[in-house]
Amino acid sequence: MPKTFLKLDWFTIILFVLLVGFGWINIYSTSVTNLEASWLDFNEIHGKQLLWIALSVILIVLVLALEVKFYQQFSSLIYLGALLSLVGLLFFGKTVAGQTAWYSFGSFSIQPAEFVKAAVALAMAKYLTGINIHLKNLKHQVQALFIIAIPMLLILLQPDAGSALIYVAFIIPMYREGLPDLYLVLGIFAALIFVLTLKFGLYYISFVIILIAFLVYFFNRNKKPKLFNYVLLTLLCVGFSVSVGFIYKQLQPHQKDRFDLILGKIDDISGKGYNTYQGKVAIGSGGWSGRGWLNGTHTQGNFVPEQHTDYIFVTVGEEWGFVGSSLVVLLFVFLMIRLVYLAERQKSAFSRIYGYSVVGIIFFHFFVNIAMVLGLFPTVGIPLPFFSYGGSSLWGFTILIFIFLKMDAKRMDV
Repeated sequence: MPKTFLKLDWFTIILFVLLVGFGWINIYSTSVTNLEASWLDFNEIHGKQLLWIALSVILIVLVLALEVKFYQQFSSLIYLGALLSLVGLLFFGKTVAGQTAWYSFGSFSIQPAEFVKAAVALAMAKYLTGINIHLKNLKHQVQALFIIAIPMLLILLQPDAGSALIYVAFIIPMYREGLPDLYLVLGIFAALIFVLTLKFGLYYISFVIILIAFLVYFFNRNKKPKLFNYVLLTLLCVGFSVSVGFIYKQLQPHQKDRFDLILGKIDDISGKGYNTYQGKVAIGSGGWSGRGWLNGTHTQGNFVPEQHTDYIFVTVGEEWGFVGSSLVVLLFVFLMIRLVYLAERQKSAFSRIYGYSVVGIIFFHFFVNIAMVLGLFPTVGIPLPFFSYGGSSLWGFTILIFIFLKMDAKRMDV
């Protein structure tokens, strides 16, 4: 164990500690009104989070104590256990705000979805390193996507669309391992068509799709492109645009409201858009250097409900300003760049794939959460890693990172 600690990437650990520490400082700010409040009051949010942080140290030791071979050999069983934990919620889960996503143990609750991500990352690494598995093969692509789809569907049954959305992050390690560009292109096009159809309507977008297809074909006619391929692709795009209305009708009312707000179809700053509006006002009031720790009027006045969870970045913007917000963004960027560097230096494909899975998960959480707070993305229940209150989220990311750091420390032994 001592040798393992010496071989750990301490630059990543320092970034981890800085993010967790600064995250707790902001959680503290959302739950107290003066500096004289006890830091160790476990009846308060900041006290509970401090307890989760302390217990994370024990968790880190346990994660590092296990050999890398354990994660490789038992990845399938870990994945199966993770799926069973999600299935169990349907029978024994605690329902909060309409979501049955937690197991309750007295005054504490555990959200399995936060831990399942590590299990899926291990399962994905195990599958993609199997004998004769190639992501250029359609069958193997479908099987890999199936590994991701099962937990996504189980999480959607809770229902928790935000946590399910994060599993799109596994496209990043799959893309690194050879997934064709076509999937990325189709995904981007599908997202654009979906949003633009909701914004401008079916007929307008269908006309634009047909016009673009005609112009592309016309300017490439000298290359003798196959007309059938252009017609087929155009019909598929228009068909998807037609399906947007059906998909939209299947959304819950609050999910429809979130899309309508972000697209500017409704303007309700005192009702449906209250959180986003107040959040942007608070961040804007922070200015260049912020109002100062514990001096945020919106934070101390609880203008943004549940600010200590998904909207914790509002506190950063208001009390630490542009400088503090930029520092937080840079810390996340440095962490992700470092993890990519570590992933690329791995001697085994299993460790590399797992490392890219960690990067993808952190990136999606980071990007979607901040975009949501800034009103650039619909409001979904996605926490900001290391910052948002919650033991499950903190432990989930701790497990993700330190399993990978263990792999990196043992990379020369492969």
